[in-house]
Amino acid sequence: MRQQTDLKVAARPSRRGRKPAKAKIYPAQSLRDAAYEAIKHRIITLAFKPGEYVNELQLSAMLGIGRTPVHLAIDRLMLEGLVEVIPRKGIIVKPLSLSEVLEIIEIRLLNEGFCLRRVAERASEKDIIALGEILDRAKSFTQKRDVEQMMLLDREFHLQLARLQGNQVLEDVLLNLIERSLRFWFISLNAPQHFESVQEEHDAILAAVQNRDPDAAERAMQLHIESFRSTLLRYLQQG
Repeated sequence: MRQQTDLKVAARPSRRGRKPAKAKIYPAQSLRDAAYEAIKHRIITLAFKPGEYVNELQLSAMLGIGRTPVHLAIDRLMLEGLVEVIPRKGIIVKPLSLSEVLEIIEIRLLNEGFCLRRVAERASEKDIIALGEILDRAKSFTQKRDVEQMMLLDREFHLQLARLQGNQVLEDVLLNLIERSLRFWFISLNAPQHFESVQEEHDAILAAVQNRDPDAAERAMQLHIESFRSTLLRYLQQG
């Protein structure tokens, strides 16, 4: 049986002790999505710490959203591997597992490398401009050392590449891998100087796509993922 190593990392203080939020007004059909996005955001930015227990009543009060949409959001987050429901204990934010992230990285190396080959062959000039605009926004937050926004724009860049490659099945696979990686991206971007190397690596990926060079695009993405792996391992070992 494969053993997992749960990781402990410094995280933002929990918001559990704060007063319940005032009720927010959402269109009825979006309540589940609003709850899902709000809870997920707290998980991927470590406001909800790995291994922390939460409950639907607490979440409902915090978000100002009814328990039914919160329950549906928890079901979705459970399918995505971000929370677990423990019998007789409750809902736990899934602990970080080193073995899990290393396995995710292995699959990303294969699939995102192939994705970039397809993007280099298929992206239009309009697509390339849009990718450049994402990176320009990311650079402004890099200068501000805004890790949360950097992580979200990193996600947007990778998701856009997944869409541009044109295969729906591969896009679904990449979406799952990206979403499962986000907490680790947030951790790695806190490592000294890594946020700057990420920008350089993204620029290399975009340059290869602009040059319509599938080999260079695939290699640029693989180097980017390998750099993430090295930084994450070094940061966690130091911690």
